[in-house]
Amino acid sequence: MLKNGTKNIIMSSLDNYMLPCLNKTLLGFECPGCGIQRSAIMITKGDFSGAFYMYPAIFTLILLVLFFIFNKYYKFKNDHKVMGGLVILNVVIIITNYIIKLSH
Repeated sequence: MLKNGTKNIIMSSLDNYMLPCLNKTLLGFECPGCGIQRSAIMITKGDFSGAFYMYPAIFTLILLVLFFIFNKYYKFKNDHKVMGGLVILNVVIIITNYIIKLSH
């Protein structure tokens, strides 16, 4: 188990290794995925409300990935409907968030 000091060093060093957004670097405006890395780091630090504010689709994306992993090993009834619903939900959240970001 990691001590608090070691854990804090690891968590703070994650911020130094984030990939820059190529879209924002080259074109000057954010892409629909901007904020997902920072949001994931906020979740690992326990800042759930900050993670949601940074990238609202983070929790539904985590749910989608977890469902995909569990469904690979334990087949669920109507899994394609659940997966399709989660994909549509994520796309709607991502596009809505992107439109709101562009309008501000």
